[in-house]
Amino acid sequence: MKRTAWILTLIIAAVLLSACGATPTATPTPTPTAAPTPASDGSAGAETPACQVAVLFQEQPEAAKLLPPITDQDWKLGPDGAYLTLIEYSDFQCPYCQQTSQGIKDFVAAHAGEVQLVYRHFPLPGHDKSTLSAQAAEAAGLQGKFWEMHALLFDAANWTAWIEMSLEDFSSWVIGQAETIEGLDVEKFKTDLTSDAIVKKATDAYATATELQIPGTPSLYVLIDGKLYFTPLDQVSADSATLELVYELSKFKDRQFDACPPTVIDANKHYTATLETSKGKIVIELFPDKAPLAVNSFVFLAREGWFDNAPWHRVLEGFVAQSGDPSGTGVFGPGYLFKNESSDLKFDQAGLVGMANSGADRNGSQFFITLDATPNLDGGYTIFGRVTEGMDVVQSLTVRDPQSGGVLPEPDTILSVTIEEK
Repeated sequence: MKRTAWILTLIIAAVLLSACGATPTATPTPTPTAAPTPASDGSAGAETPACQVAVLFQEQPEAAKLLPPITDQDWKLGPDGAYLTLIEYSDFQCPYCQQTSQGIKDFVAAHAGEVQLVYRHFPLPGHDKSTLSAQAAEAAGLQGKFWEMHALLFDAANWTAWIEMSLEDFSSWVIGQAETIEGLDVEKFKTDLTSDAIVKKATDAYATATELQIPGTPSLYVLIDGKLYFTPLDQVSADSATLELVYELSKFKDRQFDACPPTVIDANKHYTATLETSKGKIVIELFPDKAPLAVNSFVFLAREGWFDNAPWHRVLEGFVAQSGDPSGTGVFGPGYLFKNESSDLKFDQAGLVGMANSGADRNGSQFFITLDATPNLDGGYTIFGRVTEGMDVVQSLTVRDPQSGGVLPEPDTILSVTIEEK
């Protein structure tokens, strides 16, 4: 399954809300869940399958065989054997590398003991000072000052200045700046800067990155518990928000399913879901005749305990209360996606239960309950049930908007879901 730019998709899904209606005031829509784009067979006009596997975290053992192992020769922040390891291929002259450099280090510091950063050079030939700046970091590293030089080169004011210099001027500048690094022998640094050994190390680093077919910088390999899950082809962004999201979601990776759910319902029977929440009981009548895929998935997940302790992560007064993501991030799903289902039902009242999605035919586990009539949602979201008891509980759920910024109140939670079949 191709997962190119899936993390970018997650960030967009978590942050951006579509505006509906012709009035100047935007009407919010349910926050879309997010998942990687399922592989396509490439055939024109191919019908979308009813359900597709879309697991976020997949081991990549073949790619791991090609990746040079982490050794004592690498530059590392954080402990060996960390829960999450980031191997970054970077270029000191790369603008986005500079923009994300401090954020990555802050992320490592925020998860001290659990995250390790491994920095590797990929000095791009299109950047005239990329190789010499890599040599400067390596020369400082011979004296145990790699990270100090790393910080000096990526410092915003310094970086803006030195990238405009000629190669000769940069050489003089970096030697002068080396004097500001406490404990660094500047004469030794000056000698090492262009020594055969350091030049070879920078040249070899470029050759290795090229052999790996790394598409650009910064590029990340992400390992969890020592196993490779993401390569540069997955385009995991190096910004701290994305890395935090990867970290949070990784804690739930073993909960995803590697197949679409089996058929566990009979469309001719009646199903009721009782949600025990931290605010009280909510009873939902499910509509297997109107939305068999959604009801089947909901019943399957409920019986598997998927919803247990899931937060009501997004509650907008007068609009919807949304849950179904055990991670609470608003972007996690069960490992599969299924199609939208059309019916004669409309979002014409409070208490209707619909599937949240990240686009047409991209339904997972997240659902919402309307708090009022929401006609702007008609046609875009599957209705698969309605609240028959406990609407007062739904209306009392703690209001929280993840897009509002600032500190959010603690969410209410679903304690358990019980399915009754008649």
